[in-house]
Order: sequence, then structure tokens, then C-alpha cells
Amino acid sequence: MANFDKNSPLQIMEKAYRYYYRPLNLYALHYLQDVDLAEDTVQECYVRLWELLNSGREVADLKVYLYRMVKNRCIDLWRKDMPFESSICSAELEATLSDEDSLYRAELEARLWTAIDCLPEKCREALLLSKRDGLKYHEIAQRMGISVNTVENHISKALKILRTKATDIYFFFFG
Repeated sequence: MANFDKNSPLQIMEKAYRYYYRPLNLYALHYLQDVDLAEDTVQECYVRLWELLNSGREVADLKVYLYRMVKNRCIDLWRKDMPFESSICSAELEATLSDEDSLYRAELEARLWTAIDCLPEKCREALLLSKRDGLKYHEIAQRMGISVNTVENHISKALKILRTKATDIYFFFFG
């Protein structure tokens, strides 16, 4: 995705944050099922990366390194929260939590949220109230102070924009 070679630790961290922060949070969320814990875990991994880079060490493949670090930390937390399951080995956890599937899904979700963030404000609000919060069109209309027809138009416009931007993201979310 990006060339991270021969950059200062600060430049590497800025790029790592820009490219991987959101997908890493979603990746951790698949393991931990807790938004706050997932975010704390990713932030902890970024702190560890910062310490590593400031010690003069280099990371050959930043993306692989970050995902592996987040995954390992999630597994550690999972084991800690389930002491009665201490007999589970890493291979069993990895089989339960497929790396490829989780990584693919996290990247798709990150692209989806980026596309949603780019929607016009009213379209985004109506879409999120409908799809994320599960509100009915008349409830959205009341909350936004607009007609049901306008809600339908906003959601229709949002879906059309998402379809044209990224068909695979649209089908992932709504398919």
C-alpha cells in the first residue's frame, strides 16, 4: 500500500495511523466484541510500535506486523477473560477466528465507513439511523424533523452513492 522504508519513526507512525488505525480497530473488534476494548488494544499496540521504532529497530512489513501484534494482544485478552478455557491452544483460537476472514472484513468495513463519512450530511444521518440504529422511516422523519418521503429520498441517494463508489462494500453491508 505504501512505502515505509527509510522514514523517521514519526513519519512511520503517521502513515501507520492513517492507513491502518480504523481497519485495526475493526479487526480487534471481531476478536473482542467490545468497541472500547478493541480501541484500547489497538492504541496499546501503537504505543508498542512507537517504542520499538524509537529504539532504532525497523519493521520489515508494517501492515503484517501491526495486524499480528493486534491479533496476539486480542488472543491474550481473550485468554485472560476466560481462565476456565485455558486449555485452548493458539491453533484452536486461530481456527475459530480466521485471520484472513477477519482481516478482509475489517478492511471492507473500514472502506465502507470511509465511504459513509463522505456522504452528504443528511443522507449519512438518515442512512445510519436506518441501517445502524434500526429506526423506521417515520421515526427517522420525526427525529430529523423532515417528511417520510424526504427520508426515503436521503436513504435512496446515500445507497446510490455507495453503489457507485464501491459495489463490493455495498453488497457487504446490505447484501
